[in-house]
Amino acid sequence: MWGYHNRGKHKRMSTYAWPNLAAMFYAQASGLGDKPFLWEKSEGAYKPMTWGEAATRVSQLARGLKGLGVKPGDRVALVSENRANWLIADIAVMTLGAITTPAYTTNTEADHLHILEDSDAVGVIVSTKRLADRLMPAAHRADACKFVVSMDKVEIHQALSFDLHHWDDLLATGANGHDNMVEAANTWAADDTACIIYTSGTGGKPKGVMLSHRSLLHNVEGAKDALEEIGLGEDVFLSFLPLSHSYEHMAGQFFPISIGAEIYYAEGVEHLVANMAEAKPTIMTAVPRLYESMHARIERGIQAAGGTKEKMFRKAVALGTKKYNAPGSLGLIERLQDVVLDKLVRSKVRGRFGGRLKALVSGGAPLNQDIGIYFTALGLRLLQGYGQTESAPLISVNRPNKVKMHTVGPPVKNTEVKIAEDGEILARGDLVMQGYWRAEDATAETIKDGWLHTGDIGHFDEDGYLVITDRKKDIIVNSGGDNIAPQRVEGIITLEPEFAQAMVYGDKRPHLVALLVPDTDWLNDWMKANGKSGKLADLAADPDLEKAIAGAMERVNGNLNNIEKVRRFLIADDAFSVDNEQMTPTMKVRRHVIRAVYGDRLEALYR
Repeated sequence: MWGYHNRGKHKRMSTYAWPNLAAMFYAQASGLGDKPFLWEKSEGAYKPMTWGEAATRVSQLARGLKGLGVKPGDRVALVSENRANWLIADIAVMTLGAITTPAYTTNTEADHLHILEDSDAVGVIVSTKRLADRLMPAAHRADACKFVVSMDKVEIHQALSFDLHHWDDLLATGANGHDNMVEAANTWAADDTACIIYTSGTGGKPKGVMLSHRSLLHNVEGAKDALEEIGLGEDVFLSFLPLSHSYEHMAGQFFPISIGAEIYYAEGVEHLVANMAEAKPTIMTAVPRLYESMHARIERGIQAAGGTKEKMFRKAVALGTKKYNAPGSLGLIERLQDVVLDKLVRSKVRGRFGGRLKALVSGGAPLNQDIGIYFTALGLRLLQGYGQTESAPLISVNRPNKVKMHTVGPPVKNTEVKIAEDGEILARGDLVMQGYWRAEDATAETIKDGWLHTGDIGHFDEDGYLVITDRKKDIIVNSGGDNIAPQRVEGIITLEPEFAQAMVYGDKRPHLVALLVPDTDWLNDWMKANGKSGKLADLAADPDLEKAIAGAMERVNGNLNNIEKVRRFLIADDAFSVDNEQMTPTMKVRRHVIRAVYGDRLEALYR
């Protein structure tokens, strides 16, 4: 199966404001010209690139790529951290009617080879020498790969099967060309394939999801419709989730373009707090893991402060939680306290996020309801949404004027959602992928009669808000026939300060057991207090640590029903991470990998 291209075929007219994503970009750049658009760090300070400058570079790169032989329908891989050149490369490829094929910066040489060979990419655009070192051996082995374009200077000292070009040289070549790239961009149909995004793969090899321009334009329009309640205009985004993931690709790039917003590129998650203060974003998208980390950091800081400061903070959270759970329920004294605490506590918290946030959006994985309410109580609007790569990715999102934290909101504009007899969530509309690249059987299993079978289990509440209960394949059925949602149990475990990560286990077993990763800061404090040292692997079987963890698990079990209680546990040798392949690049647990590593020890807990 090849990417869909409609040149010379019957074209279904775009019902959106633009025929495709590249045309949308050029139209916005034409109107916004000298206004700042893309911001990234240079010599320690954020510096802007205007819309006009970005459009010029996109046109130059597109001409340069055309000179390298890139044709409509060709796949061009993109391996880069988030930066202005990521967007420029992405849109330049689409300007030519070619198909962007992003890859994660965490990919191994084998991962790159799989994507390059599976997609038959004709070339790759890569950013740094570090990323090129892992990419180029794969590009050398991939038969279809004819060129590599490096954004930073990269040297090679051996004969390779591809031609190496430097980004600046290609732009200079393009600057001397005369092809009208704006005109070229407007020739592509909404139903042409815009990108092939390889799923990060919680199980098995990644599959290439073919997304049309129409799918992403649907998402952009749905996001705009959902967020108009907060007053869109002169918005600023801070981009830090990987642009190679469909969530950030749409919500952190094409949605900002569609509303004429500015985009700041974060220097990395470790610099996120500083970057928020500098960029002062109005909208931020993140995965639940980030909110969990921020929650833990805030809690540690408040506990360390103690005294009046902690009491005021706790009161602000308590009053905010009460307002969320029962609007209008605060008495006169509580309302006065709430006003004072908003100035003394919540304004400082908002200030840490830059002070201008209209909304935080959570997606990519289930958000623990208590975490969401916590941030809401602190004066930060947090909207949980839902989707997957196969839906470009947005299916539903909470509405700002009616947030229901235990839900993922109502379906977005022009999206049909229904629940199958077995509880699976099905979606239909322009958002649905064209299929999996060269995998017709997998496509037929996933899309039936136009309905995308998401693999998630859920239901609608009385307001038509979608409630996700679990992944169809992840549900644990114990030996008593009870269905248990592992993500719910794991979410409750990781609310405790002792735990950073957890995976519960117990399919066809009488009860649950768990694999636990202690929180790093908590563990360091515990080691100091108990005169211990060493890495987690050295301490995993320490009886004193097991005793401390057992006490925390007693608290957890107090919040679980009988069939969800964790009867025994195992302390992991190391945190789940992308490097050890126990997490996907978007921070989802790879259960099959963890079971392969710890399966025998988890089974031993039942003896």
